[in-house]
Amino acid sequence: MNTIVSHEFTWFNILCFTSHSIPYYTGKTGFRNSYQSVWDKFGTQTTAERDQFLNESFPSGFQWATSSESFKVEGGWSEDGKGETIWDRFGHKGQVPGNQTADLACDSYHKVDYDVYLLRGLHVNTYQFSISWARIFPFGHQGSHSEKGALYYDRLINALLESGIQPVITLYHWDLPQALQDYGGWTNATIVAAFKDYADFCFSRFGDRVKSWNTFSSPWVVSHAGYGTGEHPPGMKDYVATHNILKSHAEAWHVYNDKHRKKQGGKVGIALNSDWAEPMVASKPADVTAADRYLQFMLGWFAHPIFVDGDYPALLKTQIEQKRNRCPFSEPARLPSFTAEEKQRIRGTADFLGLNHYTSRLVKNSFGGCIPGPQGVGDFQAHVDPSWSSTASDWIYSAPWGLRRLLNYISAEYLNVTKVPIHITGNGMPIKYIGNTLNDKSRIQYMRSYINEALKAIHLDGVDVQRFTVQSLMDGFEGNHGYTQRFGLHHVNFADADRPRTPKQSVYFYSEVIKRHREQEEPKSIPLVCKHPLTVGATEKDCKPSGILFILVVMHCDLPKER
Repeated sequence: MNTIVSHEFTWFNILCFTSHSIPYYTGKTGFRNSYQSVWDKFGTQTTAERDQFLNESFPSGFQWATSSESFKVEGGWSEDGKGETIWDRFGHKGQVPGNQTADLACDSYHKVDYDVYLLRGLHVNTYQFSISWARIFPFGHQGSHSEKGALYYDRLINALLESGIQPVITLYHWDLPQALQDYGGWTNATIVAAFKDYADFCFSRFGDRVKSWNTFSSPWVVSHAGYGTGEHPPGMKDYVATHNILKSHAEAWHVYNDKHRKKQGGKVGIALNSDWAEPMVASKPADVTAADRYLQFMLGWFAHPIFVDGDYPALLKTQIEQKRNRCPFSEPARLPSFTAEEKQRIRGTADFLGLNHYTSRLVKNSFGGCIPGPQGVGDFQAHVDPSWSSTASDWIYSAPWGLRRLLNYISAEYLNVTKVPIHITGNGMPIKYIGNTLNDKSRIQYMRSYINEALKAIHLDGVDVQRFTVQSLMDGFEGNHGYTQRFGLHHVNFADADRPRTPKQSVYFYSEVIKRHREQEEPKSIPLVCKHPLTVGATEKDCKPSGILFILVVMHCDLPKER
């Protein structure tokens, strides 16, 4: 009798606590999944081992990038035939503090040359920006094409290439045409064909010059905040949005693969956002499995269908089904099913895995009852360590070591099936606006630490990371936070109608990292000097001894004191 119970419990754990339908056997410790393997590798690290600085350089050809998003910077919200977006409607209904809107934003719609000038000064070789769907197709469909809107992106792309900067385009970063939302937006299955047509137009129009595409950026936020909690526009609660986003992504990839790839030779991926999840109590197996569930409810929701088998993770499906059985008088979650044909259509539809990563969480096992949302349905609670440095955002705390662990997890969980590289498509932190804050030393510390953790993943763990994108080029309209949170490397004066930009200290730091990396690729020595315009009078003694390795030279410079 005891033997039967033991076997039943073992298979219950395999079903509920592994990420794939078929776990693998280690021969020593029994069945293991990707999360447990990564935790076994890093869980016993001391703080000193975890935070140790790596004296190495990035691989030759590594891509250094910064980014922007259309509704956050462009402005020109109704110019040249552009259609209304859900974020335009959100702001105009007074749902942002202070009745702030993105009507003018940074006025990037009229400042292509200005913005590219800033990028040249930053020395990045890659610039990631999103296209406003409503600027191309004002009403969301191909029949409403706006040539003036397309010309704006032509000008931007050409200016970047003339400056030796490779454009990376995101097709969708949250600003859905309001005309499509009026018919249900991402909850209406017809949006799949509309997105495919939009993507096809962009590939046809810009693909001769653009060789890297993200179909979506942070779709988890769209599904969770826009169609789950209702915190973001359109403020709905409908779980089918993720289903249609995944099918839309797949159709965009296929139209590129079938129609454009041979001639254009580019790559199409998706930029997924994810925290790293650490067990609250390392010695509690229940907290370890809860941390695994956290990642499956966030990253696995999108990554598993695309990079593994075309379907949602077994753990996610089992957890939701159990919750529905326990809550017969409510529906805390619903997970639609893919057909066999849809699974085949979705599986393997990415040439790289884009990662937007900003923070980590400590996760504990907890019965969530019948409360909707990831924590309630997933039976976990997420916390932060009081010792982690805070930011202007109430959800971003600096825990840089989480990036290395997450990159290892992604490599083990997804990229052993689909062999593609990782692009870090977004990493950054906001500073609260309290005037002309150019001395952003907390952002420099954040960047220094996260860049080095990416370096560790590459050199120590063999993870194939090919790009690092700092968010963002300039301050912008941060959604429901308006202009109160500043992610930018450049300060934007939103009180001035001309929207002047001014470099912050982080500009000089990041440009120096990039510059020294490029010098490291050349066969010449690099002086141990940390001079730049913000370290007046700096000499060699301002840096710690570090040989000629550029990362250590730059990152061990003492920061200038507050003036």
